[in-house]
Amino acid sequence: MKRRILLVDDELPILLTLKAILEINGFEVETASSAREGMEKLNSARYHMVITDMRMEHEKAGYDVIRAARKCEYEPAVSILTAYPVSGSDWQSEGADSMLVKPMNTNDLLRQIEALLIQHEDKKQAKAVPAAAGKAKSSRGTVAAS
Repeated sequence: MKRRILLVDDELPILLTLKAILEINGFEVETASSAREGMEKLNSARYHMVITDMRMEHEKAGYDVIRAARKCEYEPAVSILTAYPVSGSDWQSEGADSMLVKPMNTNDLLRQIEALLIQHEDKKQAKAVPAAAGKAKSSRGTVAAS
């Protein structure tokens, strides 16, 4: 199964270049040229990952996309893409899993995306295991100790 990525960036050359690079490397890619369009697409399809630019309609439009992605029940990995790295952990407190700084070497970009997808899937699996164990325990009822 191909992994689906939603790319959100208002700079068409960057959007098309990243889309081509990711598709050549086996990803299925949807694009959005604004935060508003990105948020609409998040609700109309499922993605394994969302990569969003920070500065679009306004200075921190990327945070709007991140917050919308965090509300999706399918829990995509989320990365902020920016030419203006934010110092501190502001982007993490907004819900992003990682920050990608442009311009970036293609191999570095692919390596970071792969690592994030694996890390994110591991986190989702770890969260699902205790929840499943709790459901199984509650459905069995109380076991008397001997």
